[in-house]
Amino acid sequence: MLTFFLVSGGSLWLFVEFVLSLLEKMQTQEILRILRLPELGDLGQFFHSLSATTLDSGGARRSVIGSGPQLLTHYYDDARTMYQVFRRGLSISGDGPCLGFRKPKQPYQWLSYQEVADRAEFLGSGLLQHNCKACTDQFIGVFAQNRPEWIIAELACYTYSMVVVPLYDTLGPGAIRYIINTADISTVIVDKPQKAVLLLEHVERKETPGLKLIILMDPFEEALKERGQKCGVVIKSMQAMEDCGQENHHAPVPPQPDDLSIVCFTSGTTGNPKGAMLTHGNVVADFSGFLKVTEKVIFPRQDDVLISFLPLAHMFERVIQSVVYCHGGRVGFFQGDIRLLSDDMKSLCPTIFPVVPRLLNRMYDKIFSQANTPLKRWLLEFAAKRKQAEVRSGIIRNDSIWDELFFNKIQASLGGCVRMIVTGAAPASPTVLGFLRAALGCQVYEGYGQTECTAGCTFTTPGDWTSGHVGAPLPCNHIKLVDVEELNYWACKGEGEICVRGPNVFKGYLKDPDRTKEALDSDGWLHTGDIGKWLPAGTLKVIDRKKHIFKLAQGEYVAPEKIENIYIRSQPVAQIYVHGDSLKAFLVGIVVPDPEVMPSWAQKRGIEGTYADLCTNKDLKKAILEDMVRLGKESGLHSFEQVKAIHIHSDMFSVQNGLLTPTLKAKRPELREYFKKQIEELYSISM
Repeated sequence: MLTFFLVSGGSLWLFVEFVLSLLEKMQTQEILRILRLPELGDLGQFFHSLSATTLDSGGARRSVIGSGPQLLTHYYDDARTMYQVFRRGLSISGDGPCLGFRKPKQPYQWLSYQEVADRAEFLGSGLLQHNCKACTDQFIGVFAQNRPEWIIAELACYTYSMVVVPLYDTLGPGAIRYIINTADISTVIVDKPQKAVLLLEHVERKETPGLKLIILMDPFEEALKERGQKCGVVIKSMQAMEDCGQENHHAPVPPQPDDLSIVCFTSGTTGNPKGAMLTHGNVVADFSGFLKVTEKVIFPRQDDVLISFLPLAHMFERVIQSVVYCHGGRVGFFQGDIRLLSDDMKSLCPTIFPVVPRLLNRMYDKIFSQANTPLKRWLLEFAAKRKQAEVRSGIIRNDSIWDELFFNKIQASLGGCVRMIVTGAAPASPTVLGFLRAALGCQVYEGYGQTECTAGCTFTTPGDWTSGHVGAPLPCNHIKLVDVEELNYWACKGEGEICVRGPNVFKGYLKDPDRTKEALDSDGWLHTGDIGKWLPAGTLKVIDRKKHIFKLAQGEYVAPEKIENIYIRSQPVAQIYVHGDSLKAFLVGIVVPDPEVMPSWAQKRGIEGTYADLCTNKDLKKAILEDMVRLGKESGLHSFEQVKAIHIHSDMFSVQNGLLTPTLKAKRPELREYFKKQIEELYSISM
């Protein structure tokens, strides 16, 4: 349409005026009615009031959404444990589709709710026939990538009051050995023979003497079973266990809300992983808070479909999935290769899309990298601004003239049906969030939390589509800020360490009383280690990190993550690690450029070359450093907080190379060691 208009002799501004006239004819109130939102004139005041928090006498804040001062423990009376959550979905959906999977270039195949429930009872009964006990002292390891069998194994444990302990590759062999021994795990359910071999090697070295049974989802050779017999480990297929359970069926032994449901070991950045003990009530309270906040706008339905690719070993993905199961919806699993995620989404057409900010950043960068001329970029930015104005007015849609001209292809790449995106696990860029809320034409929510409060403790209030904060407290918890004297943060000024208390807060770390005392005080407050600031509307902004601080030679304290969150906004920068030393007076940095954005950014500055060539170009390094320092000044960084030199590294930090945790947080000790030589050179050159 645009091409035709320009070719026929119309000017760009005439085209814009034409489009604006079309927009003015749109039936705004009809859009609001469809979205079940208030009249436009009342919208700002309506949502501003919802964003507010209530302050109690102790200085803690709670959500104004809810019934009275009591914190929310559950949303449905018949769904107070994870077992009941699934049974509720079963009663709603009956024999409807539940878990989906696909083979390459094939459509999704589905297991029904009844099939999943039956297989879980059979597997659980099979576990009981193999010396497992139907109680919360029985810990079952699950060592697998996201797939239907993961959920079946989890439900089998819940059906008989057992406790799930997820394992994952990126923990490393030492951590896996530590978890098996700490949790006294005798049975592990794995997906692939290679993982069974890894576990057997620990037994053969007498490192995990308690491991007695390995159950495999995938087919395996007889030689593996024989190898297990030699070291006293029984190897059985999941199908054989289900067959055994079907022949020796046991009645379910459902858990209670206060019973332990999962021990989620967090990788952390130093030392052995910590096993966060979460009850059924913890998980139910957390997702009930999400339901309460969103109940008036985007309530989950039976026809909802979630795409599952974020690791099930982490609580963020599990909580969002629980919401879907509770309402009889469907969960489709990706093929296991993140490079095929877009293809999976086009086949599945999900309505709910849980993501991490890193993926949103990649989407944003890819969209703008394809706008490869000044005119295309200008038009894309102009269209985004027009839609962002609608979003600020409370209008969320995907059928405007701007969608037709610019954004429908982007929406189609996600399957074309997404109505809700939820992001968490790390700070999200306000620029990226603002753009994607407009471009994707769906509601984009941001949450904040950690495993120790199940997953989330704050969440975007529907209608408050401003960026730069993580929303208001969930109705299931209180939040307060406490003084951090060494960083000059004071609660009386609305700043301090974020502390959480409520029914979603964990019970402590498994067999680790010392670290439990560090995290939970005597009044039950979880000390997160993050620094927050209350904004005027009652929302919380995460501004710093308490734990990752160090003192420079001149005595100044520095919080590197705060600085990294500023520098990452530099257009050519994909990843940044800021390093400081108490024997040095300044900071240095390791920068990984964005391979899709950096070449065009460099070209605009007259610097040509391939990505590899550019990473070694001194002029480009100088330009990137100048852009970072500019952003630092605009954000109010002190001189001692600015990096004085950087090294350009061409390969991304990743979970696979050991530089990121599975939740995509920087592993600072590993980064420091990995770049030890480059850091020393930066200091020697800059002295």
